[in-house]
Amino acid sequence: MPRQVYFYDQPERFVAGTVGQPGARAFYLQASARGRITSVLLEKTQVAALAERIEEVLDEALRRSGGDAAIPAAAPKDLLDTAPLDLPLEQEFRVGTMALAWDSVDSCLVVEAQALVEDEEEDAAEAVFTDDETGPDMLRVRLSGAMARVFAKRALDLVAAGRKPCPFCNLPLDPEGHLCPRANGYRR
Repeated sequence: MPRQVYFYDQPERFVAGTVGQPGARAFYLQASARGRITSVLLEKTQVAALAERIEEVLDEALRRSGGDAAIPAAAPKDLLDTAPLDLPLEQEFRVGTMALAWDSVDSCLVVEAQALVEDEEEDAAEAVFTDDETGPDMLRVRLSGAMARVFAKRALDLVAAGRKPCPFCNLPLDPEGHLCPRANGYRR
């Protein structure tokens, strides 16, 4: 079966969102443009890793450009998207492998999410993102620096939203432990 590539170049919307209650939430990436919507399922840890890595890639691209790249240092508040996922929510595939790259020629971030394949562990070392007609389905999105910052902020907020707040500082409790800045180093 030929590979399906869902491609969005500067989509109207690219967000991470959830369905369900904390502890039983399903996480999605969703891209939309001109009435077309693509939703892919992924793990909470994948959302967090993607958002953190986007921040790192943007910071590095900004540093390498000497501050000349069209990348804001923080997510522009006027672009923040807090709306729920678009409906109908139809999952195209479950994400296995993801890749990021900064395209310095077009000044945009490229996000690629490939479908999980049965032999993911064996194929991980051989995974190459190409436009080849074979291989797993893929979501490919090209984002401006501002839109990438907005995506990362929303995704990080979304992941943190499922955690209980610390009773001392109100920051989300980290499952691996929380070093509270207001409780004299008290670790929960």
